[in-house]
Amino acid sequence: GVDLGRVRGSGEHGRIVRADVEAFAKGGGVPAATSAPAAKAGAAPAAGGGGLDLLPWPKVDFAKFGPVERKDLSRIKKISGANLHRNWVVIPHVTNHDDADITELEAFRKDSGAASEKQGFKLTMLAFLIKACVTALRQYPEFNASLERGGENLVLKKYFHIGVAVDTPDGLVVPVIRDADRKGVYELARELAEMSKLARDKKLKPGDMQGGTFSISSLGGIGGTAFTPIINAPEVAILGVSRSAMRPVWVGGKGESGQFLPRLMLPLSLSYDHRVIDGASAARFTSYLASVLSDIRR
Repeated sequence: GVDLGRVRGSGEHGRIVRADVEAFAKGGGVPAATSAPAAKAGAAPAAGGGGLDLLPWPKVDFAKFGPVERKDLSRIKKISGANLHRNWVVIPHVTNHDDADITELEAFRKDSGAASEKQGFKLTMLAFLIKACVTALRQYPEFNASLERGGENLVLKKYFHIGVAVDTPDGLVVPVIRDADRKGVYELARELAEMSKLARDKKLKPGDMQGGTFSISSLGGIGGTAFTPIINAPEVAILGVSRSAMRPVWVGGKGESGQFLPRLMLPLSLSYDHRVIDGASAARFTSYLASVLSDIRR
């Protein structure tokens, strides 16, 4: 009755031996007496201490082909690189893309921006995105959750701490805006400005980047039409946002009763953990999020 696909072999070249099957059946994993061999050189580690049996990384003398320059990776990139690699390898990622009509929301943001600028901060679209995401997370709580170690249970969180990816000269960091459900857009915009400054000045504390339940990665100020953001474990989803663009959108129904109108459309890219969330749920989430963003009353 043992599924051999789930058994880690301890024999030569990773072969499964009788002791491995018996240990798995008893729930003991790989027996201590026949521990698995060390990972091959160049193999990438996987979750739970396993190994991916990959070919070694190619050794190339790049200077043979032309001039080169060596540059050390920043400490942030070294740390985040290891996390991103683990998350990409271990989590089965799927990305759902959708567009949100933010024509009215952007007009409202611009009209309301003067008051925030007098107080020393900018009312950004990201503040509205955080509020909209909280609304969607309330509607679809499995997106505000984490898998327990071992993958047996799902922990649904009753708080809303939103991680926001911040681009700094040394790399990407993700400070967390806590209790976003209890804050208005002005308060969120102020906190975003403060967190971004701390990130750029390298003054974020470890606690500022912990406890997130859902993350947003926005490239709206730079460009692009869509991308696949990598989930920030142990979260189960992350929203990517690209640059909004004015497009002709058919409005008013089918046939001659409708017409094309210029609308400001915001591209959304939702990456989700397919072990927890299926495609239909992801499509409902992004569709609901788009509907929230399209109506400022919501």
